[in-house]
Amino acid sequence: MYYKVKTHNHKQDTHPINRMNLHLARHQGMCFGVRDALRATHVAASQEPVTVLGQLVHNPVVDRHLRAVGVRRGALDAPAATSRVVITAHGVAAVERDRWLAAGHTITDTTCPLVRKAHEALALLVAEGCHPVVIGQAGHAEVRGLIGDHPVACVIDTLEDLAGLPTTTPRFGVVAQTTQPLERVLSLLDALKRSRPSAEVRFFDTVCRPTKQRQAALEELAGYCQAIVVVGGRNSNNTRQLADKARGLGVQVFAVETADELQVGWFAGLAEVGVTAGTSTLDETVAAVVERLKTFS
Repeated sequence: MYYKVKTHNHKQDTHPINRMNLHLARHQGMCFGVRDALRATHVAASQEPVTVLGQLVHNPVVDRHLRAVGVRRGALDAPAATSRVVITAHGVAAVERDRWLAAGHTITDTTCPLVRKAHEALALLVAEGCHPVVIGQAGHAEVRGLIGDHPVACVIDTLEDLAGLPTTTPRFGVVAQTTQPLERVLSLLDALKRSRPSAEVRFFDTVCRPTKQRQAALEELAGYCQAIVVVGGRNSNNTRQLADKARGLGVQVFAVETADELQVGWFAGLAEVGVTAGTSTLDETVAAVVERLKTFS
């Protein structure tokens, strides 16, 4: 899917640039898990005051929207002022969910179904006697939730992290943060196997389909675009991974959270420009980026 942009002059442009064709990635932007989380939070907030236990999704535009409709922002480790609390799309450990219920709160759980599957996969591996390992970012909300019920779990984000794995464990059970690029996960998995050649390594592929689709669509864009605009929250893992992948493919990258950040001078001399977005990016944000880019040619 792509947009062809005709050359025209726009009064606000102070740096005329060449004809620019825009190409929108085949798969980009908000996934069903984020859409469902927003819908559930809206429904809950329309009925009574609610507090989201963290950042519902990693996107500042969504944050502003939720504040505008009266949704409060809290944290897992701090008391909430409202009776109803919202578990974010990233999920939490069962022990955390139980703690909020025991404290008398009503829960709206917006955990993405694909994150739930990752929790189930890790629990199954542990039940089978495997030492739990999560490939992902140690500080990320999803990863914290995954390991919260498994105190001995190890998190691998870099090759250096392999040194922290037990040396005498006979079996490792591995899952991945759902928004990790699959090729990166497989590379770390292979490195784990090489570092512990005597151990059995069981792996469940828990990278979500929307992440795989957006990564593949970006690779397609990189085949014919000189630059790619990546739209999404700066603390969004899957958005950052899109930008990193594009740079790795040798394409110039412009990462923005909103259309207002775009600068006409960035695109001087560029004929083919792609647009993609992370899974927590609102459709209207992507549309605004495309519309602003059209004024630059």
